[in-house]
Amino acid sequence: MFWKKLRLFWWNHWIKIVIAGWVIFIFWIPIAALSSIDSYQRSYMVAWLSTMGLQATISAVIFVVLYAWVLQGGLQKLKKKQVRSEGVDIHWNDVIGMEGAKLEARELVELIRDRARIKKIGGSIIRGMLMMGPPGCGKTYLAKAVATEAGIPFISMSGSEFVEVFVGVGASRVRQLFQKARRLAYGQGGCIVFIDEIDAIGRKRVFSVFGGTEETNSTQNQLLAEMDGLKDKDENVIVIGATNAPEDALDEALRRPGRFDRKIYVERPDLQEREDLFRYYLSKVKYDPNLDIARFARKAVRKSPADIANMTKEAALIATRVKKDVVDADHLSEAMERIDLGLKKHQKVSERERRITAYHETGHLIVTYLLHPTDDVFKASIIPRGPAGGVTYSLPIEDEMFSNRDWFLAEIRVLVAGYVAEKLKFAVTSSGVSSDFQHAMRLAHNMVWRLGMGRSESLGDYTSIPPDQLSENLKEKLNVETHEIIQSCMKDVEDLLKRENVIFERFAQELLEKQELDYDDIEVIFKEYGKSNPRVTAKYVPKTEQAQEARS
Repeated sequence: MFWKKLRLFWWNHWIKIVIAGWVIFIFWIPIAALSSIDSYQRSYMVAWLSTMGLQATISAVIFVVLYAWVLQGGLQKLKKKQVRSEGVDIHWNDVIGMEGAKLEARELVELIRDRARIKKIGGSIIRGMLMMGPPGCGKTYLAKAVATEAGIPFISMSGSEFVEVFVGVGASRVRQLFQKARRLAYGQGGCIVFIDEIDAIGRKRVFSVFGGTEETNSTQNQLLAEMDGLKDKDENVIVIGATNAPEDALDEALRRPGRFDRKIYVERPDLQEREDLFRYYLSKVKYDPNLDIARFARKAVRKSPADIANMTKEAALIATRVKKDVVDADHLSEAMERIDLGLKKHQKVSERERRITAYHETGHLIVTYLLHPTDDVFKASIIPRGPAGGVTYSLPIEDEMFSNRDWFLAEIRVLVAGYVAEKLKFAVTSSGVSSDFQHAMRLAHNMVWRLGMGRSESLGDYTSIPPDQLSENLKEKLNVETHEIIQSCMKDVEDLLKRENVIFERFAQELLEKQELDYDDIEVIFKEYGKSNPRVTAKYVPKTEQAQEARS
């Protein structure tokens, strides 16, 4: 172990040692020479030699400044420093909301720890692991936990730090990164290299017809060569890459086995994981113990751990702003709405526009509540937010991976409901239906052109075929089907709003009076007219209720 440490010290500092020896040597020769001559000659030589140092210093400074200016940063060293695992200090218990990804990462940690046993049976340790998933889901956090649990150093860099204008600079930084990783692995038994946003240097390579290549090509080539070189080394270096881009956006050479052997998909948290995340982040602030955390977990569908952390921080700021000592349900609801919908605009709106907005949002509200198979209405408002004059805030009641034809038709009905409501009440419509129409037309187009959800037997993804290769008859047929879907949905909405005209008028008047209606207000009004929520199920029981049932 002593000789290993001595060798590692020589690797890290041999340049300094050589320079120090050379400086001592070149100073000893003049001193020895001056001691052998008389005092007058010695004084003359000392005075002359003293000016040479100043001249050499000025010349060196000018050269270095000009050289650095020409290369525009080419002399910069690898700026990222090694962060050892004890400095990271993130354990499995700190990683919440990604149980599936944690299971895969735990296996990597066990392989790192049992490296000797793997070599004994002739196997080889994983050299690369690729983490993919939406932003804010904890890929970096999970990589740090792997380093902490394995007890090895952790080096982190972003893919953009390798990208430079001048060819060769990025490749040089890759060499420096892996050189440092190997030395740390040699001295401490292993090292993890984490490259965030690896798609910056790992995207598919582009080759010029004139023979040249992009700078990212040479950087990626060097990364591939370094990862291949890990197979022949005894140093235990593992490369972890993270990206938000689709897997097929990365170069095939980077994704092949032997480089990134393992792929981990870090997805958004499910319902139970969202509840755990809310409990974790709320534990860092003072909050009302009567807060229904399970309800907010249901409202936070498709939210990432970063989104939930941001909500709790925003709720704490809102509580502080209104001079409250604890975060309650109102603060957390306002934080969610502020993040999702934007800040409320305190601007004066004419009475006519308020009435149009109220009936427009009422159309969205009623159709969502009565016809949508998955979404519940959590808020309806005629207070301007961002570019919108009002908003109907709806969310799915549970996580779903796929959408069927019923969902698409329900979405289109909800989108055109504002237009139908305005037309029924005022006989004219406003420009507020523009974004609704854009979204509705896009959904209907995808149903017919991409997903085979039209009424004809023309099945397939016609958007994958160049337009000039499709016959005019086929395009006209598909466009007619798209138009029929929109017209059919409008007819369904019109029939519903005419049939439920009493509820339609009631909600519009409530919005004009109160400006905002929350989930509980909406439920009460529908129940008053004998309309129960068609989506209420008993599929999910919060942990608190499970505990009460167990005690009883």
